[in-house]
Amino acid sequence: MTSALLADLQALGVELEAPAASLAPGRRGGAGPSDHRALSVAGSTLMVPMRGRSPFRLRVLQGDGEATRALLLREDLPVAEVELPSKPAFYELSTADGIPYPKIALLHARRVLASTVMQSCVRYNDAAQACRFCAIGTSLKDARTLARKSPAQLAEVAAAAVRLDGVEQMVLTTGTPATPDRGAAHLAACVAAIKAAVPSLPIQVQCEPPDDLGWLGRLKRAGADTIGMHLEAVEPAVRAAVMPGKAELSLERYFAAFAVAVREFGRGQVSTYLIAGLGDAPDSIVAIAARLVAMGVYPFVVPFVPIAGTPMADTAPPPAAMMEDIYRRVAALTRGADLTAAEGKAGCAKCGACSALSSYEAAS
Repeated sequence: MTSALLADLQALGVELEAPAASLAPGRRGGAGPSDHRALSVAGSTLMVPMRGRSPFRLRVLQGDGEATRALLLREDLPVAEVELPSKPAFYELSTADGIPYPKIALLHARRVLASTVMQSCVRYNDAAQACRFCAIGTSLKDARTLARKSPAQLAEVAAAAVRLDGVEQMVLTTGTPATPDRGAAHLAACVAAIKAAVPSLPIQVQCEPPDDLGWLGRLKRAGADTIGMHLEAVEPAVRAAVMPGKAELSLERYFAAFAVAVREFGRGQVSTYLIAGLGDAPDSIVAIAARLVAMGVYPFVVPFVPIAGTPMADTAPPPAAMMEDIYRRVAALTRGADLTAAEGKAGCAKCGACSALSSYEAAS
């Protein structure tokens, strides 16, 4: 599958002709790649948004153990045979007190376990402060997750996911609480418990820069392998428009935190999301990416995906041509600095499924 086709799939989405019982449930709402399904071809896995009226369709052919085979069509013409991960075995389990494991952590892409350890944000219910593209409260409202996952619960699920489904890494993110640590304290406790249960499992933590940047070192010492602190938008006017509350945390505050994080975690083990399509000019995204790469932070560029129920649900995603241009320019920066997604130990950039950036890095 070419890099251009990956960009097309993420820009245009794909429609599933008919559901199949063997498939893992699609992501709906919540944090992370919502309203997506994982699609694998030639050893690469991509999280693709599910959309009606897409020129791409998936026709399920056969469920077979770990994966379900499907035919990818574009305008009714076959493009490739692909695989969709089947429902993982750990999804069938529950804790001793009856909580289904998928309410605690979910499979992302193919072998990545992810959990939002606190499924609420201090800004979410305030329209003047909330990020207009975020759906963190949706899965909680629909009773598909827990408001707060305990360290013991996460350790139990992680051990089962590694044992039963061959999970290779874990991502722990969090909504932002009304505390100066911005969720770092709970993340540290969760990481420590998971590492005690599964010492070999690489873990990324994700949060806003805490007031006390000493928390970054504490997260590392708790066992976190990498960290993500996500800019998302970069131009001041765009930040104020699409994430007004988060925009109060300045870009310079983020860059101060990145500098500390690189010292603690190492070059290439710190990353940030840059969401193309929120309103930033491509040149602005590339300029910030260059600044990040120079200091050892991986700029994980992803396309904006409109999520049902959010204020930006009807905003069009960025066109594939725009994404291809940004991917090529940012990949040239990361390749030139030997700071590619493959260098990370864990996390969204290491997984790479929500972006086509790594395929452009691999292109000769």
